[in-house]
Amino acid sequence: MSEEMTIGEVARRAGMRTSALRYYESVGLLLPTRRTGGQRRYDADAFHQLMLIKFAQQIGFSLDEIRQLFGGFPAQTPPSQRWRALTPPKLAEIDLLISRAQQIKQMLETTLRCQCAALEDCAALCDPA
Repeated sequence: MSEEMTIGEVARRAGMRTSALRYYESVGLLLPTRRTGGQRRYDADAFHQLMLIKFAQQIGFSLDEIRQLFGGFPAQTPPSQRWRALTPPKLAEIDLLISRAQQIKQMLETTLRCQCAALEDCAALCDPA
């Protein structure tokens, strides 16, 4: 992928919409690219940057966290140190999310055992005791 690609080509290859590329560029996650004949032209570095953005989003990182991953460290900071700094708070967040999801699952399972004659009788389901 050494050739330059149009926004449509790189978006297709990255599995993203062109609007996402424009947005990432506008918020500083993707460096502004050169234009030829009014069209954005992306190189392999931009594609790899997009794939890293996509990966970070898939593992739950927000755009602000991704921005910190890219620009919140001295330039010479290796990726391993960046991940080690940013991952523990994300893991704690995910642990809370899992805990909440398990609580919701238990509550939903409780509703499956409902024998109430009227919704008003279901107040007992709401009692955490």
